[in-house]
Amino acid sequence: MTELSDALKDQIAGVRGPGSSEKKNAARGIVLTAVLFIVVVVMSGIALYVSIEPRLFPAPKNKDVVGYSTTETVIQMTDVLLHKRGGFITNDILPPFSLLDNMPAWEKGVLVQIRDMSRALRKDIARSQSQSTEDADLAKAEPYYHLGMTHYMFPASEDEYRLAMNSMRAYQARLLDVDNPNAQFYARADNLRNWLQDVETRLGSMSQRLSASVDSTRENLDYLDGNDGQFTPSSATFKVQTPWYEIDDVFFEARGTAWALAQLLKAIKVDFRGILEKKNAIASVDQIIRELETTQDLVMSPIILNGSGFGLFANHSLVMANYISRANAAIIDLRALMEQG
Repeated sequence: MTELSDALKDQIAGVRGPGSSEKKNAARGIVLTAVLFIVVVVMSGIALYVSIEPRLFPAPKNKDVVGYSTTETVIQMTDVLLHKRGGFITNDILPPFSLLDNMPAWEKGVLVQIRDMSRALRKDIARSQSQSTEDADLAKAEPYYHLGMTHYMFPASEDEYRLAMNSMRAYQARLLDVDNPNAQFYARADNLRNWLQDVETRLGSMSQRLSASVDSTRENLDYLDGNDGQFTPSSATFKVQTPWYEIDDVFFEARGTAWALAQLLKAIKVDFRGILEKKNAIASVDQIIRELETTQDLVMSPIILNGSGFGLFANHSLVMANYISRANAAIIDLRALMEQG
């Protein structure tokens, strides 16, 4: 009887054992699936949160000091890059930040404009003439801004940009020091014209890149008939099309570029107001700012669509290219005004 009872227990244990193990494995699978789902949801939420672009801020003003608005705008733009939602994420190596590409593209557009303005300040605006000495703080700020965006240590990009911002603050502090005026800001037409020329080439290139979202054949503007004076042979026409996986990157880089230029032009309107009024160019600046601000409207689509020019679906890149081209045309007109006596 005892032997029969033991045998029965063994059979019961044999039946229950595998079933119990399967239930435990199923429970573990459910838990792991739930944890993975939560992680995906949390990371997606973080990704969406840090991908919200900063809003435009009003132009800082100081009626007593020419140059305050421009320098303060550069400082605030740098601060936005470093301390917006998620901070500066281009050089992040951990997910979800390392998986994002739209915000890094936006950061690139902003940083390029900061670099151009810091160079204009050092090279032209803070110097009375070509033979004068460049400002020491601006000479420090420019190379700091030019560190690559993907450095995450030794040194980190954020650390260098922070040093650049501090150097810009030091230059601004000397501008504000009326008792020891050893920093200058020359709000002249030629200085503004030189910066506008850089803006013009940047916007022209950006418009071409946006338009390349659709396959097209273009004339080679670098081609010389008969290769007269051109040492590298090239064809008269060529085909261009942005790869599908880069279309959203170009679009958001353009958004960042337009955001930064709108901020800088607001500051230019304050600091260069005298020369702009003299040239009857205030309305031109306002029109450029209006075109650039329009590019910051909310994108209603969750993805950047790439329909053909007259197709069933929208092409966000071509819409952006339209605003950028119109702003660039107004920049060209404004630069022409600055050249007139």
